[in-house]
Formats: sequence, structure tokens, C-alpha cells
Amino acid sequence: MSNQAYQFAQVSGPAVQWRLKRNCSVTPAQLGWMYLSLCTLSLGIGVFFWMQGATLVLAFAGVEVAVVGLAFLAYARHAADGEMISLQGSNLVVELETAGRLERAEFERQWVRVEPKSGDQSLIELSGQGQSIEVGRFVRPELRQVLAREIRRALRSA
Repeated sequence: MSNQAYQFAQVSGPAVQWRLKRNCSVTPAQLGWMYLSLCTLSLGIGVFFWMQGATLVLAFAGVEVAVVGLAFLAYARHAADGEMISLQGSNLVVELETAGRLERAEFERQWVRVEPKSGDQSLIELSGQGQSIEVGRFVRPELRQVLAREIRRALRSA
């Protein structure tokens, strides 16, 4: 199998692997440092105004820091989300990670069906042997058919 034949896959010998990840511009560690600097600045300004007699500024700064912290926490929980689809020998293994929870499905290559869930731009459903799993969350909707064709082509090739 040639690497030229695939847009999303990585080919390593007889194995084909698709790694589909969320496009995150900030890692959780960078986000933590950014949050720490925001807390320092915001609470510093709040303390300054509290010392000047404006006591409510510090309370609002605390609420602001707490709300931004919750938003950053939600972002950080999903920063590592991704889908890993690997075809090795006669097995197709799909692993989905969402907010630290891993879901895994394993299929026999000859029994896998690759179909859109509902329409041309919907998620791709991989099914077979009484189980199914949806992939393609991290691919633009207009490119999901390309991904589905790649998976079908890899499943057909020996």
C-alpha cells in the first residue's frame, strides 16, 4: 500500500492507521499557565481597588476568575479528544477518546460496513458483527466521504 493513496491515513508496512484529533491551539499545560496569569492579574486589580475602598471589585474579580476557570476546565477536558482507526492484518480497531473516556471496538476486516450515518456529510458508521461505532467527528463534513472511501479502500486491499 502506498502512502500516496491516502489523504488522512498513515501507512506503515501492511498496517494503515488514521489518527483524527481535535485541532487545539493551546495545550492543557499552556492553558493552566494562562489561567494562573489571568488569576494573578485579575485578583491583583481586585485587591488594589479593595484597598482603595471599592470592596465589590474584588468579589466580581473572584466570580470572573471562577467562571473563566470552569470554561478553561471544560476546554482542557476535551483537548485530547480523538479517534484512532487502525487496520492491521484481519482486524480493524477503532478507539474513541472523549473527555478521558476510551471507547474501543474491534471488527473482522471482511465483515465491516462503512456507511454515512444519515446523509452524505454525516458521521461515518462502521458496523459489523453486531456492533457499530461512529467516526469522523474531527474531519470537516465535506471531507468525511473521502475518509469513508479511504477506509473502504484499505479494507478491500490485502
